[in-house]
Amino acid sequence: MELGLRGRKAVVTGGSLGIGRAIARELAGEGVEVAIVARDAARLEAAARDIARESGTRCVPLGADLSDAAQLERAMAEAERALGRVDILVNNAGATPMGRIGDTPDAVWMKSIALKLMGYVRCARILTPAMRARKWGRVINVIGRSGHQPRAAYIVGSTVNASLLAFTHALAQECAPDNVLVVGVNPGPIATPRWDQVVAQGAAGAGRSVEAENAAAIATVALGRLGTPEECSGLVAFLCSDRAAFITGTMIDIDGGGTRCI
Repeated sequence: MELGLRGRKAVVTGGSLGIGRAIARELAGEGVEVAIVARDAARLEAAARDIARESGTRCVPLGADLSDAAQLERAMAEAERALGRVDILVNNAGATPMGRIGDTPDAVWMKSIALKLMGYVRCARILTPAMRARKWGRVINVIGRSGHQPRAAYIVGSTVNASLLAFTHALAQECAPDNVLVVGVNPGPIATPRWDQVVAQGAAGAGRSVEAENAAAIATVALGRLGTPEECSGLVAFLCSDRAAFITGTMIDIDGGGTRCI
């Protein structure tokens, strides 16, 4: 399928690893110039080189801790300068730890809110005005299914993700008159380094082996397996294209049938 994305410009946060890297690679493969933002400078540089080599499309590495408002603002300004404009924002940076309410002091809550919730809010606040002025733009928020299936053992992530569901709907309403489309995607268990961390944290909290924790998570998936980053990135690329020009203000689960709610 020809998506017609060649020549577009995108920012992908959390773009050096896992789902974010797969999204950046997918977009670059469609001819989109991409700026990827992450904290680990060495991994970020390596990812940008690999993506550019594989796709033949420019990929710009921008190091920043997006929980810090000043660093985030600098990174977004650098992205706009490097690319000339930003047509597509993929908000993906955010890693919230497992834990019940008694395990999560204020510092954990505030760190997660600053990185994922406020990181998404700030990036959108900076980049959407120019999209709206040009009457074309896409914001894809990578959230997670715990936002509408909260779990006690993942109380911070469930709360932050639920906030992002509301934010996505509200932003979509505001931006729709200017042809800037806003969609949330909710990955379920996806085989990434981040998933390995979540499983290890969950196993420690539940007092069982990593293998048992992973098996329990897979048992919630109707397809009976973990997903792959590429099964997320293909959908995101489609949502960024004019093939999806009538899709906004909604959430799409990428979870192998694991989310069972109306």
